Amino acid sequence: MELLGSLEEIVLMIVLQQEECHGVMIAQQYESILDKTISLPAIHVVLKRMEKKGWIRSRFGKPTAQRGGKRKRLYQATPAGYHVVRQLQATKARLWAGSIQPTVKYETV
Repeated sequence: MELLGSLEEIVLMIVLQQEECHGVMIAQQYESILDKTISLPAIHVVLKRMEKKGWIRSRFGKPTAQRGGKRKRLYQATPAGYHVVRQLQATKARLWAGSIQPTVKYETV
């Protein structure tokens, strides 16, 4: 099983929730879910890396007047992307099943 970084995992799961999405949509979802900001270049770096791994694919949408005739790159998860997330989820479930709750109380500083 190939390991995912936490940002890869989050972005891939966001892409899996949509039929197609673009970088701005992913950043908005990320910020909504995690209540943290993220830059578009950071999103695009992760998307390119995942596309090279075969977890997502992209295509250009139609040019729009709102974007000055530019096209958006649209992303879609692949079956391989879905599979890697399912494997990770199963692995985490096995790890959680074997964990015990700590009995030591820690003082907050």
